[in-house]
Amino acid sequence: MNRRRKSRRKRGLPEPKPGEWIKPSHFANVICLTPLVAIDLIVRSTDGRILVGRRTYEPAQDFLFVPGSRISKNETRAAAFKRITREELGLEVSIEQARFVGAYDHIYQTNRFKKRGFGTHYVTLAYELFLDLKMAALPKDQHAEYHWLTPAELLRSPEVHQNTKAYLSPSGAVACPSTSQQPK
Repeated sequence: MNRRRKSRRKRGLPEPKPGEWIKPSHFANVICLTPLVAIDLIVRSTDGRILVGRRTYEPAQDFLFVPGSRISKNETRAAAFKRITREELGLEVSIEQARFVGAYDHIYQTNRFKKRGFGTHYVTLAYELFLDLKMAALPKDQHAEYHWLTPAELLRSPEVHQNTKAYLSPSGAVACPSTSQQPK
C-alpha cells in the first residue's frame, strides 16, 4: 500500500487543497468514472423571481440554468458555498443564510470536454436564498446572460433546463435524466 501511494505522488497526483481544481486530464477521468458533488443556488429576488443564466459550457450548454458549481476535494460544504456564491454571484454568502431544498441527480450524456464515450453525473445539493442582485454585476464566465423569471415563466420556458425546473416541482428531488433535451 505504501509503495502504491509513493508511486502516485511520483506520477504527479498530489491531493488537491480545498477549493483547488485538478488538471483537466485528471478531471476528465474523474467525470468518466465517478459522480461529482455540486451545489446549485436557487436565488430568488424579494418579489419571488428566480435567477437563471445561459450556460456557456457543457453539460447543458446554451440552456438557462440556476448558478452553481461542483465541490472540490477536501472542501467542506460551507467553504464551497462561500466560494460558489462569490464566483457565481459576485458576493460571498454563508450557507447559514440559505435553505437546503434537497439532493438531485443530474445525469447528462455530455461532458465539459465534449469528449465522446462518457457523460456527466452530478449529485447536486440545491439551496435557496433570497438576494436582490444587479444583473450587470454578475460574473460572465459560466453564464453568457442572466434573466429573472417568475416560477411560472421558468416552468413554461423551453430554454430552461429540466434539471432547473425540477427544483420547483413537488417530486423534483429524484433522478432527473436529461439525456434527450436539446437547447433552443
